[in-house]
Amino acid sequence: MHLTKLLIYALIVTALPFTVNGQKGVGTYLGDESAFYASTKQVNQFFRRFNSEEDEEGNRIYNDSKKYHSPRLRRKYIEILFDNETSSLDKALKEIFIKDVTDATAPIFLEFHGGEWFAEVHTRFNFYGKESAAILFMKLQEEPVGSKWVIDKVYFEPFNELFKKKSDKDGKFLHPLSHELDFMNLNKIFEKKEDVELYTSREHKPDHLSLFLLELKKGNLSFVTIKNVKFHFFQIDNWYFELSEFNRKGYNTGWLISNLAKLDGEQKESYKKFIFFEND
Repeated sequence: MHLTKLLIYALIVTALPFTVNGQKGVGTYLGDESAFYASTKQVNQFFRRFNSEEDEEGNRIYNDSKKYHSPRLRRKYIEILFDNETSSLDKALKEIFIKDVTDATAPIFLEFHGGEWFAEVHTRFNFYGKESAAILFMKLQEEPVGSKWVIDKVYFEPFNELFKKKSDKDGKFLHPLSHELDFMNLNKIFEKKEDVELYTSREHKPDHLSLFLLELKKGNLSFVTIKNVKFHFFQIDNWYFELSEFNRKGYNTGWLISNLAKLDGEQKESYKKFIFFEND
């Protein structure tokens, strides 16, 4: 989805009727427009349906209503918030997830401003006359008044190719007594620019975002288009899910859960590194 469409969806709050009552429930209730209304058109709507904050006619449900955060309605709504057509999601895992988040004694809800979720935006940029793919990781940043989306990280393959994986076997290093020579041997580092990263600390990792901004400001990098967008959710303890957009006929369309995994805290951090291309 293009960035302009995302901005439009963020600004326009549309009430989309929605109901599920067996295989014929949506169609029987809504008639010819049932597929349109069953589709989760907006990410904000995904939050509302997940939490049961919107009724079957698309009206907002407030905390003075018996339907508000109803476990029964949530179980019904969340079931169809999964991609049930193309994703090979484990049925038993889905049932455990739904049971966990709709537990009447300790229900779990999604919070738009609760953190621990971010966007992965696949784009194309022109870099020195050649079109290349760039992945922008966006997060919500809270401000004194409201919030805004900001670029948190960038992965750009041309930058990745510039830096070699450092190894002690490379045989290139500054002698531990270099300080006695006032580091005069630094000159050999800068003679071969392609090896300069071998002389950095083991902990050093190239900051693609800073390099990206530098090349943009120098005019060597220019935006071309957005290819697709998806969202990663780590907000629920011991769970991770991915939200993707599906444009197709039928009722199971729009923003749906396309990937689900049960992960503890340490596993979540490892998976974040995998998503950000930060694994060693």
